[in-house]
Amino acid sequence: MTKTLADIKKALDSNLGKRLLLKANGGRRKTIERSGVLAETYPSVFVIELDQEENAFERVSYSYADVLTETVQITFYEDASGQIVLS
Repeated sequence: MTKTLADIKKALDSNLGKRLLLKANGGRRKTIERSGVLAETYPSVFVIELDQEENAFERVSYSYADVLTETVQITFYEDASGQIVLS
């Protein structure tokens, strides 16, 4: 199935406020893993509020193209038990 930027935005819109695990390409064979909450979606980017005990900064933003090209991978978790709901 072909994904488009609009499909990715719709999927993220339906998961606003949910906890997630983010894996991003950090360059030079580094992978960055962060956890937080999907805070906002905009026409070109989405914003994630990071867990403060693990990270030095509060928020990060990525474009939908980052998800499309698999530079960023997002895994959503169930609220109470921490089980994976959507990958």
